[in-house]
Amino acid sequence: MTQADVIIPVYKPSEKLILLLEGLKRQTHPASRIILINTEQKYFDKFIAGTDFKERFKDVLVKHISKEKFDHGGTRNYGVSLSEAPFFIMMTDDAVPADDKMMEQLLKPFEDKKVGMSYGRQLAGKGSGMIESYTRIFNYPGESCVKSAKNLKTMGIKTFFASNVCAAYRRDIFDELKGFTSHTIFNEDMIYARGLINAGYFIAYAAGARVEHSHNYSGARQFRRNFDLGVSHADHPEIFDGLSAESEGMRLVKKTCVYLCRQKKPWLIVKLFWQSGCKYGGYFLGKRYKHLPGSLVRRFSMNKGYWK
Repeated sequence: MTQADVIIPVYKPSEKLILLLEGLKRQTHPASRIILINTEQKYFDKFIAGTDFKERFKDVLVKHISKEKFDHGGTRNYGVSLSEAPFFIMMTDDAVPADDKMMEQLLKPFEDKKVGMSYGRQLAGKGSGMIESYTRIFNYPGESCVKSAKNLKTMGIKTFFASNVCAAYRRDIFDELKGFTSHTIFNEDMIYARGLINAGYFIAYAAGARVEHSHNYSGARQFRRNFDLGVSHADHPEIFDGLSAESEGMRLVKKTCVYLCRQKKPWLIVKLFWQSGCKYGGYFLGKRYKHLPGSLVRRFSMNKGYWK
C-alpha cells in the first residue's frame, strides 16, 4: 500500500477538525501519519481543554507556530518537511471526508507516473445555500479528468485549477519543483499547479475523492477573499498573465442564473448579483493593489499578516 501522510494547517479549530480526524481514521487507505501545523497554541489548547483529544488522537503529530510565522506556502512547506512519505495529502481543517474511500480515490491517479498532483471533489456541506451549492457543482463536477499543458489553449486557467483543501502530491516531483512558493497571500496551490504543468507533468481531478467543504461568506468577506486573489494574480504574472479569470467568473454567474430559474428560485438572482459584484470588485482592486494606499490595501485584505 502506498505510504501517504496527511498535512493539515490549523487555525482556531472547530468541531470540523474532530470530524476530519475521525474521517481519516476510517479510511480504507489509512494515512501513514497525520501532521497538524497549528497557528497560535492558545487557541488549540483552549479547544482541547477538558477533552480526551490527546488520547483519541495520540498518533497525530501537532506542531505549533506563531501567527507572525504563518504563510500560506511556507507553512505548508514546513509541514512537508516533517514528512518522509513518498506521497502527502494537503487538507484544510474545515474539510470533512464524505466517505471512507477519499484517500484511496485521491491516490489512485498516481498509478500514472506523470501525475504530480491530484485534487478531490468538494461538496457543499449542510446548511449551504443554493448559490454556494451550485458553485461547488460548477467547480467540482462529477467526472474525473487529467489535465496537462496541451489543455491550456482550450481550458485556460482551469487547466491548473486545483485546490489543496483536499489534494495529494508526489513528493519527488514536489522536491524537484522546490515546493510551494513562500510568502504567498493566497493561491499557493494553483501557483504550484501551474509550475507542475509547465514542467510537463499532469494534474488529476479525482471526482471520487469527496470532501464536504463550503462557506456561506458575506458580501464583505467575498470582497476581501477575492481582493487577495487579485493580489496573488498581480504578484505572479508569470503564472496568470494571458489567462482570464473574469471570463470564467462570468460563465459561473450565467450558469447559476439558469440553475436558480430551473429550481424556481429566481429571487435569489438578486443575491447572486450582489455576491458576484463583491467578488469582482475585490478581484479588480486586488489586481491593482500597487496603485492603492497601503492603508486601504490592509483594510481590504483578508490576510492582514501578509502586509507586515
